[in-house]
Amino acid sequence: MKNPRQILAWCLYDFANSSYSAVVAAVVFPVYFSREIAHSPSEADLWWGMAISVSMALLALTSPFMGGISDLGGRRRFLFVLYTLLAVLSTSVIFMPHRGQILTAFFLIVIANFSTEGAVVFYNAYLKDMVPEDMRGRVSAWGFGLGYIGSVVSLLVALYLVGRGEYRLIGVFVSLFFLIFSLPAFFLLPRKDALSGLAVAGRKGIEIIMKTLRDALEEKKIRRFLISYFLYRDALNTVIVFASLYASTTLAFSQKELIWLFLLLQITASAGTFIFALPTDRWGAWEVVFLSITVWVVLSIGAYFVNTRTTFWIIALIGGVFLGIIQSASRALFCRFIPEGKEGEYFGIYALAGKSSSVIGPALFGAISSYTGDQRNGILMILAMFILGGVFLLGVKRHGI
Repeated sequence: MKNPRQILAWCLYDFANSSYSAVVAAVVFPVYFSREIAHSPSEADLWWGMAISVSMALLALTSPFMGGISDLGGRRRFLFVLYTLLAVLSTSVIFMPHRGQILTAFFLIVIANFSTEGAVVFYNAYLKDMVPEDMRGRVSAWGFGLGYIGSVVSLLVALYLVGRGEYRLIGVFVSLFFLIFSLPAFFLLPRKDALSGLAVAGRKGIEIIMKTLRDALEEKKIRRFLISYFLYRDALNTVIVFASLYASTTLAFSQKELIWLFLLLQITASAGTFIFALPTDRWGAWEVVFLSITVWVVLSIGAYFVNTRTTFWIIALIGGVFLGIIQSASRALFCRFIPEGKEGEYFGIYALAGKSSSVIGPALFGAISSYTGDQRNGILMILAMFILGGVFLLGVKRHGI
């Protein structure tokens, strides 16, 4: 381990941005958007899916370029801080729109989600710089584990504020939580020496990323992994984006019930990431990812047929165990493909695969739900994505890792 203080600061950033992921992206704001801003649940599904998809489309288009800039121009930490501050500012006012101000809410969601996810591109690139290969699975899992603990803390505060009807204060709280626990990363994560001036880096960024993409896709194992990751991450992102809306609309969960459900989910997710941290290194990241996909296929089938809250609780809590596992193991697995000195560029491609998948899933789920009037039909799309992702991951194993 190169620098324990830097690794702790890196892990704390997962703790920090989890407040946005849990409260704004996953639990409280989607339901608030549906009940207090949109005119109907079907309208909410459509606009919510579009907002997430647009933000991810912007991220997919810019993250490879920005990853190249961070490597060439030595601006990784600057861009990391800039994106985080934009996320903090937009989150602080995201609960401000009133009934019918759906476009205002739409743009705030796009900005907040784009900047939060964009910062993660630079954050991920630090993993290979700071951590030896034989410990990356553990450190990656520690980060996700702390993230789920941060989600629990944030949701407990949100539960209190929901009980008082202080929804606008929730945005202020989340932004402050995000900012305060990001500060160690702002100051302790290493600077990357510039290889060229920023203007030159800007001109070369696209060329280098295109070459990196071509080089990556020429390797069968990388190409198959990126396709697999695109598919199962599409399914996973759609689950995260629509889980609270599905429980609220189809199963009539109240806002407080949703928060309690997601609180327990964060606990099981945190436990899962810590329990599987060492096995990820010992068994192999590929094996852990494939196991997680298999479990999610079974859970998706169960979610399609669920008609009681108790059954949904069981499905959600099991899903929580494998939610963090599949993400941390995927990150550790991809690290094995990255040439030295290309961390930002390759994680830009990693983000391109993951985030561009989010362009399809949420928009498609929202459209299916809106036009058929039944959210269950969207689950069939999620199931298909998990199955196809598993099939392509088998191809990665056949070609060796």
